[in-house]
Amino acid sequence: MDLSESAEDRAFREEVRTWLADHLVGEWRGLKGLGGPGRDHEGFEERLAWNRLLAEHRWTCVGWPEEHGGRGLSLWQQVIFHEEYARSEAPHDVNHLGETLLGPTLIAFGTDAQKQRFLPPIREVTELWAQGYSEPDAGSDLANVQTKAGLDESSGEWVIDGQKVWTSNAHLSDWCFVIARTEAGSRRHHGLSFLLVPLEQDGVEVRPIEQLTSGSEFNEVFFTGARTAADLVVGEPGQGWGVAMGLLGFERGVSTLGQTVGFARELDTVIERAKGNGRIDDPVVRDRLAGLKTELSAIRSFALRALALVEGGQDSAAGGGAGSIFKLAWANWHRRLGEVAMDVAGAEGLLTRGTATPYELDEHQRLFLFSRSDTIYGGSDEVQKNILAERVLGLPREPKGA
Repeated sequence: MDLSESAEDRAFREEVRTWLADHLVGEWRGLKGLGGPGRDHEGFEERLAWNRLLAEHRWTCVGWPEEHGGRGLSLWQQVIFHEEYARSEAPHDVNHLGETLLGPTLIAFGTDAQKQRFLPPIREVTELWAQGYSEPDAGSDLANVQTKAGLDESSGEWVIDGQKVWTSNAHLSDWCFVIARTEAGSRRHHGLSFLLVPLEQDGVEVRPIEQLTSGSEFNEVFFTGARTAADLVVGEPGQGWGVAMGLLGFERGVSTLGQTVGFARELDTVIERAKGNGRIDDPVVRDRLAGLKTELSAIRSFALRALALVEGGQDSAAGGGAGSIFKLAWANWHRRLGEVAMDVAGAEGLLTRGTATPYELDEHQRLFLFSRSDTIYGGSDEVQKNILAERVLGLPREPKGA
């Protein structure tokens, strides 16, 4: 990938920047910065309306092919869009899982009927999606999924029983893509299917999980005789592992580069706090802040190089080592930023504010608490290290036998 921007790319960057500046005004100005990690509950209805405004102007699903309603942007132009979006402090989207995970998965693996049914409402932000992967005994070990589904020939529906956990925004979503075991007696990677399941039905119960950050973006989801149509399986029945792994590859796509812009803004707020309370005069604190700034620049450079490898076919989106390195790097960097933020805050960081129940957190307290989860969600550190070890040792990534 040539990282020098062409005249066309510079013009596109200006187009994105100008559109956001022109529209993040008036009623939308107050949404700036809302809905980040650990804050998904903030201004949900207002952010939904903003996302639908984006859709009207074709600023959702920008990387999708034009035939599916996207803009068909090049990889670098997608990077530009996500960087400028983060730089503008526009509110976080409400359908990340639908737009960046399920949509590309349906484009790659779905039937024509599935694409026609589900892609338009994802693009228009009229149907929201949750991800039904993790279970109490199948978080990082996804192959240990125990949720079961059987095909009821009389009704032409899959009948689903089981439990999912850490299901982001299930309480706000219309649908959930679910990994379920559809072959009796199957084990590990075998016999799994990738099902599309409506959440508004009697057989589904969603229970929010209260977090340390005082929000409840995660949920437990219980399926008790829940149903979905027989043709709402993506890929062949029993071959869901490959579809699931393909989706996880999309999880570490270009939108993650927008994270580095947000991280830089968070780091700047910690530096400003250190200047304001005098902690910047401590040489150890100064050194740690300088180290974080340097490391973040290196992480961004590596991420761009990783995308170049994907674009050039040298590193597969689903199983390549570059995505694992990037996840390890940013997750551990962000956790260290949270720790430094608390050191900069000093004793003040131990105190909550206000009279709200259960408590109110400032931005650095929330950063510290939420960033503890960074090395767990989206593939834990241990899983990423296993992937890298397999790559280094030249071990096959094919599903192991039962």
